Parts: sequence; structure tokens; C-alpha cells
Amino acid sequence: MDDVLELVDLVADSELEGVFVWLLRLVGVVAVVAGLGLWLLTDMGILVLPLVLIVVGITLLVVPSVLLSIAELFG
Repeated sequence: MDDVLELVDLVADSELEGVFVWLLRLVGVVAVVAGLGLWLLTDMGILVLPLVLIVVGITLLVVPSVLLSIAELFG
């Protein structure tokens, strides 16, 4: 966990903070769209994979901003 916070602190100190956050948000949007596509457009009997994709996508949309804010507070 310390390594992750060090990495986030390094990204927060660099000029690439906005690029990093938007890249993770883009991956999150793609994961949500893929999960919704699997859920709505396929005939899958099990809904675990679409659910995992949607949850991971929403997490990637929310967590980068929060994680960078925490790193700025404690860093």
C-alpha cells in the first residue's frame, strides 16, 4: 500500500496529474460500456463478468481524484 501512495504522490508532484486522471477515467468509461454491452447485447446466463466490469469502471471513474487528493493532503 505504501508503494501505491508513493506512486500517486509522484504523479501528483509531476505535471502529468491531469493526464493520469483522465487516462484512468477513459479506461473506466470503456469498462462500464463493455459491461453494459455484455449485459444488454449478449445472451449470457451468468452476469458476473458484466457486473465486475461495471464496478471496476465506476471505481476507476471515482478513485483517481480521491487518491490524488489524499496524496496531496498527506504528502
